[in-house]
Amino acid sequence: MTVDTDALSKELYDALRARKTLAPFTARFPDITIDDAYKISLGFLDRRLKDGERVVGKKIGVTSKPVQDMLNVREPDFGFLTNVMEVADGATVKISDGLIQPRAEAEIAFILAKEIKGPGVTMDDVLNATAAIAPCFEIVDSRIADWKIRIQDTVADNASCGVYVIGKDRVDPRRHDLAALTVKVTKNGKPLSEGVGAAVQGSPLASVAWLANTLGRYGVALSAGDVVLSGSLVPLEPAKPGDAFSMILSDVGSATIRFT
Repeated sequence: MTVDTDALSKELYDALRARKTLAPFTARFPDITIDDAYKISLGFLDRRLKDGERVVGKKIGVTSKPVQDMLNVREPDFGFLTNVMEVADGATVKISDGLIQPRAEAEIAFILAKEIKGPGVTMDDVLNATAAIAPCFEIVDSRIADWKIRIQDTVADNASCGVYVIGKDRVDPRRHDLAALTVKVTKNGKPLSEGVGAAVQGSPLASVAWLANTLGRYGVALSAGDVVLSGSLVPLEPAKPGDAFSMILSDVGSATIRFT
């Protein structure tokens, strides 16, 4: 069966606006490819841009081995961040205002000072192009029913991105071994999870380098000023009204988000 990528991108856009879920594309179209999925993702993004949103960065997903094993893939994926997806540190997010089945994950955000473009981007190139790193919660969300996703489903769905919050603290990444940074996450005031930078492709720098090189194959660069979410250091945790999440990234800072 031929995959109508434009029609599926409209389905995702309509699902986002109506806060509804869709049956997995991989169940409906067994022959759907990764290339099909990225075309759907771009169509989904284009509809949001026509609403007045603008791209402010990228997010990287599927960076940990357990998630890659679950989806039977051996490399990450990526999605786009728009200006309406960012919420302030400490803010309260009303789930019914746009989220469907959110889950929180703690990450390291990169704020770029210089353009980087593949191929051939190294971790040193990423380090040299980064103005600062910051603690970050990405709130992933899926327009696919019950999170029953395969890699093509999450790629098509903008890498299952919902919203994100970046902590107020900014530090120079050259002062730290990013693979050794540790994060501690609490939920409703109680310890939830801990992780290290090495959980992301061995180093968050490797994750961002992968993204720059992957985009470079399509002639796309990471731009100065872009925010890049490098991948989760901890397992995803469902969020429901009344929940509050906080994270402390060692020697960097903290971030907090609440839900109603």
